[in-house]
Amino acid sequence: MTRVSSALFVAAILAAVPYLHAQASPSKIAGELDKLRSLSDQQRPIATVKVATEISALPPGIEKVKLADGASHLVTEGDQGQDALQAVADALSKALAETPVPSKNDEPPMPYFDLARLSRYERVTVSLSDPLYKKANDILAANEADIAKADFTLKDLNNKKWTLSQLRGKIVLVNFWATWCPPCRTEMPNLDLIYTHFASEGLVILSITDENPFTVNSFLQGKNYHPPVLIDSGGAVHKQFHITGIPQTFVFDRDGKLTGVAIDQSTQRQFLSLLAQAGLQPE
Repeated sequence: MTRVSSALFVAAILAAVPYLHAQASPSKIAGELDKLRSLSDQQRPIATVKVATEISALPPGIEKVKLADGASHLVTEGDQGQDALQAVADALSKALAETPVPSKNDEPPMPYFDLARLSRYERVTVSLSDPLYKKANDILAANEADIAKADFTLKDLNNKKWTLSQLRGKIVLVNFWATWCPPCRTEMPNLDLIYTHFASEGLVILSITDENPFTVNSFLQGKNYHPPVLIDSGGAVHKQFHITGIPQTFVFDRDGKLTGVAIDQSTQRQFLSLLAQAGLQPE
């Protein structure tokens, strides 16, 4: 995806100035969030920075937290660039600092996890000092340690068994997806292209869904998707990988070490970057 230039971001900020004076209403901001997915790759980062700026300007309150958290779910789809990611992280951090969300059963509420994911996996800077945010970070680290030790055996749509631990010597990309998930469908052509290009170099891509095989087969008809599609009936492997949203991607190197995590829809460039960390070198 094209990175947005500094000049474009200056233009975006200038365009946002009238909105800052008028202070966009929460309902208007919610409408802008709903439209983000319909924008082009070039327009979306600019619009995301603008809406994050509008959220930051809202008065404190739980509605501000909800809007900022909603933006955090959208900014990780594709490669919108560090400026958009940081703007959303700043808005969510500010909203939580102003209006802390109480925990239930000592578990951090989702906005703290979403902010921690941005920090851990998208390399943004977070200044929030809150024990619930720290706890969310600690839980993500523990989950990652679980995933690093994970193993499973699942059957694909052709009834072939695949066992993760038996793929040592291969670079393995594990992708959790579903037919009903728009970001999952968006990244599938890139996964297919990467798989067909690098399979001869020892790359294995395992696409895991917990849906009914009939539903999955019907969806894939005519799509010529080549990576093995594994059925996780009952969702045991989803639980093992602590999946709370899709798509999510995990990359293991030839020694079986977890080397990369993507928490949302990835572009071809982002997938190749993750695979490079595992030792896959483009020709």
